[in-house]
Amino acid sequence: MEMKSSLIDYVFSWSIQDVLNNDLYKTQVKQIPQTFSSTSEYLESFTTPLIEETRSDLSSNLATLSESLCYEIVDIEPTNVFELPHDLFYILQLNYGKEKKKSNKDNEDEDEDEDDDLVVGDLIAITNVRPKCINDLDRPRRPYLIAFVQHRWLRDESSCLVLSISSSKPILIEENMGKNRKRETLFAVKLMNMTTNIRIWNALHSDPETGNMNLIKQVLHPPFSEAENCTLCCADEKCSDAYSAMKASLSNSDLNESQKAAVWSCFETRECNHHNTVKLVWGPPGTGKTKTVGFLLHSLLKIRCRTCTCAPTNTAVLEVTKRLVKGVAESSKYNGYGLGDVVLFGNKKRMKIKDHKELYHVFLDHRVKILYQCYVGQSGWNNNLLSMISLLEDPDEQYLLYLKAKQSVKNEEAEKNHKSKSKSRSKQKEKRSSKKEKEGNGHSGNKEEDNEDKEAPLTIEDFVRERFNCFAERLYFCVENLYKHLPTSLISLEEVEKMFEAYRSLKSFQNLVQNVSGDVLKNINKSTMDEDYNFVKFNLARTKNLQTLQSLPENFPPLYSTEDFSMDIMMMIRKFCLQNACMVFCTVSSSAKLDSTEMLVIDEAAQLKECESAIPLQLHGLRHAILIGDERQLPAMVRSEISEEANFGRSLFERLTILDHKKYLLNVQHRMHPSISLFPNREFYNNQILDGHNVKHGAYSRRFLPGEMYGTYSFINVPHGKEEFDYKHSRMNMVEVAVVSDIIGSIYKESSRTKKKVRVGVISPYKAQVHVMSEKIGKKYSSDAQSDFSLSIRSVDGFQGGEEDIIIISTVRCNVNGSVGFLSNRQRSNVALTRARYCLWIVGSGTTLVKSGSVWKKLVIDAKERNCFHNAEEDKNLTNAIIATLLELNQHDVIANADSLLFRNAKWKVCFTNSFWTSMRRARNDELFEKVLSLLEKLSSGWRQPQGEKNHVVHGESSSLFVEHYMVNKNCFLIWAVDFIRERSHDIQVLKVWDVLPLLDLPKLSKKLDTFYKDYTVDKLTRCKHISNEGNLVVPMRWPVEPSSYKANSVQYLNEEQVEKNMTTSMEGVISIIGEEFSITIPLMRISGSGSGSGGGGVDSNERVLTAFRDRKAIEEWELQVGIQKKKPETELI
Repeated sequence: MEMKSSLIDYVFSWSIQDVLNNDLYKTQVKQIPQTFSSTSEYLESFTTPLIEETRSDLSSNLATLSESLCYEIVDIEPTNVFELPHDLFYILQLNYGKEKKKSNKDNEDEDEDEDDDLVVGDLIAITNVRPKCINDLDRPRRPYLIAFVQHRWLRDESSCLVLSISSSKPILIEENMGKNRKRETLFAVKLMNMTTNIRIWNALHSDPETGNMNLIKQVLHPPFSEAENCTLCCADEKCSDAYSAMKASLSNSDLNESQKAAVWSCFETRECNHHNTVKLVWGPPGTGKTKTVGFLLHSLLKIRCRTCTCAPTNTAVLEVTKRLVKGVAESSKYNGYGLGDVVLFGNKKRMKIKDHKELYHVFLDHRVKILYQCYVGQSGWNNNLLSMISLLEDPDEQYLLYLKAKQSVKNEEAEKNHKSKSKSRSKQKEKRSSKKEKEGNGHSGNKEEDNEDKEAPLTIEDFVRERFNCFAERLYFCVENLYKHLPTSLISLEEVEKMFEAYRSLKSFQNLVQNVSGDVLKNINKSTMDEDYNFVKFNLARTKNLQTLQSLPENFPPLYSTEDFSMDIMMMIRKFCLQNACMVFCTVSSSAKLDSTEMLVIDEAAQLKECESAIPLQLHGLRHAILIGDERQLPAMVRSEISEEANFGRSLFERLTILDHKKYLLNVQHRMHPSISLFPNREFYNNQILDGHNVKHGAYSRRFLPGEMYGTYSFINVPHGKEEFDYKHSRMNMVEVAVVSDIIGSIYKESSRTKKKVRVGVISPYKAQVHVMSEKIGKKYSSDAQSDFSLSIRSVDGFQGGEEDIIIISTVRCNVNGSVGFLSNRQRSNVALTRARYCLWIVGSGTTLVKSGSVWKKLVIDAKERNCFHNAEEDKNLTNAIIATLLELNQHDVIANADSLLFRNAKWKVCFTNSFWTSMRRARNDELFEKVLSLLEKLSSGWRQPQGEKNHVVHGESSSLFVEHYMVNKNCFLIWAVDFIRERSHDIQVLKVWDVLPLLDLPKLSKKLDTFYKDYTVDKLTRCKHISNEGNLVVPMRWPVEPSSYKANSVQYLNEEQVEKNMTTSMEGVISIIGEEFSITIPLMRISGSGSGSGGGGVDSNERVLTAFRDRKAIEEWELQVGIQKKKPETELI
């Protein structure tokens, strides 16, 4: 492979076929070893896997090209440094749109949102069509051409976004194409953002002579140095004030012993100046990792140790920042003093800073704006402090200056108006529009009069009040913000106290200024008022405020240089804040922007590719690093299978663990109820983790829903799910969605009833399932954790580091093979199973998971052994939800199956028509649905309505002998009958469910049923009408089939004409027959159609067709004639 100077050079060298070729670097990517002999070998081992991973990223993004951002290119121009064949630099103007321009007006830095905009670091394609597929990127007139965005800015005067790019090839620009030909329209299409990969590349190719390789040398191979073993500094550090204060603070803290040991070891590391060391802190789920890190960082802040704290994700960065900010605020005499030593920086959209108001005061973008207001211009501290002092010292003099300025402005305006009138009187203007000029002059005169009225000078008392209020409000703003945003090295606690004293004094005096009489304000410096009580009181307060204000610093140390014109003031303030903060928080990738630091703390270090950790490990001045993580939770994501097999996703934390580097284990978990922690502790941590006293306390056993199924730990078996794919080939299971939705609805109702606050989290390993649950469930409830009921639906990756009161896991997979895909990943499973505080409910197919042979098999078996395994149908609401979803999915055979939710304990086999299922789907009425299911369940168990309650709402002909109409509600009836099927040489009674219909539709169905039943013989009717009781219940009968009857009734003797007749006149569709041991589906006519013999001729006298019965009395008389026997029940059914 030809070596290139940059990662972009490799990307530019690929054809589109290269990008799509998954084997392009197969032979060149080598296994990344566990130990290294030199720093050069170490850095080089990641280079080719990084190139392959970049190719895989690009290939993956090309697959979703139709969803990519696409902007029309308005103009293309080569830059001044453009030179063939290599320096292909262009300026692009894009049609950005007014709305997009407005939304991005305040977000023009390098770290803008990478997902919804074109930003620096983006790789774009230049095309002549809006691409819908990959082939659109490589067209005959416009072959594959890509470019890299180096700079961007918005033009205020237009709706254009301007990009400075470097291109992979010269861009053919058609010019001077003639009046009748349109210029070719080109588009810029976003492919991916390369910022992080380029930063990794730069870290892997840093100059070993000038770069800081001290820590990288310490992790190449064992043995690893330990700071606590340093004999040179042990004696000195134990005598230091910092050492003693830290020891006292640690002993008085509420940390457990394992947390204290980890913190102390890290603190000792900082005190060592003789070694460069890397510490590992192992934090399994719920063991207080963030709390431990927060305490450590606060301790380092107290001794002003400059520390960079970073993590792979914005979420992790925000969590650890919150912990430190909370600690600083709680320990500060003035709430927030000391926060000026803390800086959080990054992309405000991706960090969602608006949702984290407690971090506003440490977020860099916000801080820069605040300090700009406090330092620059009329709103600045210095200007307003001196102005207020001058006003209180001599208001008369300030008023005179005001009047002079007012007169000066008035004179200037008059001179301008005079010149304007002179011009308007020119002869040329008079000839063209004399009338308009007169109207214009008249209007101008009125305007001048209006302005004179509006700009009339203030009286001295109004002037004093107005100026005082203006200066006071600006000073209040500065006092409220400077002590929070300036580093403690620039503003002492003594100065803060004086500022707040002045703040309170001004507030009090402001009320006096507003309420004192005008005479007092007119005569502040006149001795004639000395004997007036209000005047004396006012002057005393004025003098006191003057003294307080004069004791304040007129200026704070400058944040920017007035002589440096290489950057604007905002950029200089930004640079100052980063350089002077003691604690800096950012993502690992963004740490590339930092100049220097003394200590490095990487949170979630096991979730970080080792090559990415090379970015912060080379920061200038860095002496020690602390890696905090858990290699048994989620690793870094790697797209390329080739790079994955080469261990490209392995973290430095994991590699050092493999090499037996010493780890400080946090061994007490304070999150999960013991019944939740039991399985993951045993399965993933060899029972090394202890349950804290708080989770073992009885108060931690909280119940949110009644029933054993909803205890602290439960596996809810849903065997009837169906795996489906979305358009991105991710899996979803709508039956599990229905179950989860119903459970959440029940929790919400119970929470509303009991007024108990509850936070619920739903986790699924598949993005499609997360998306569909968010659409169907998430929009119904608040996601605000501060609300009384909050719901968070995320993937496993999204929940890393998170926790909720209740966690519901939707496993999705449901198949006969036991295939569970990446669900079998132990690290992913560990994260999902350890997010809950009080309740963990796992929803899935027990059979599928057991067959998988993965960790989930162990989990299901464990749940059964602990009596925590429950079938979803134990909850009637869940049963109805599942059946409703199966109806929507047309899974009728599942509902009608012998082992189905509805008929698992039925005495009767039940047959359904397609018409019934269609009516049920159309109803879309939950109450009706539940009533129908309840009625069917009762019928299948042998219950029947008492004779007096039966509804004979429609009287047909033949059908009246067979069909029952049971009222579901006032307007709807369930139509069913007893029939029989032939099975293993026996006729067996079954229930035949025809339909569920409103009253108005019953006559139409009755006519169809008359046609269907008119060919039933006496023998058939006898068997349909036979009733056998067991106590109060009716049970099905069975009879052996006589040879003659078997032959006469056999389906094979039906002639084609009769078959066609039955198909067209009877109910269309299929009947599903369910039973105890089997499940079959056969056509309606095959169950109940009857022939008249092999030739289809006349009807035997003993099998005469029954058409003469019109009412129940006729039926009863006929029953006596043919001798139908009814077994007397022991007890009448009431």
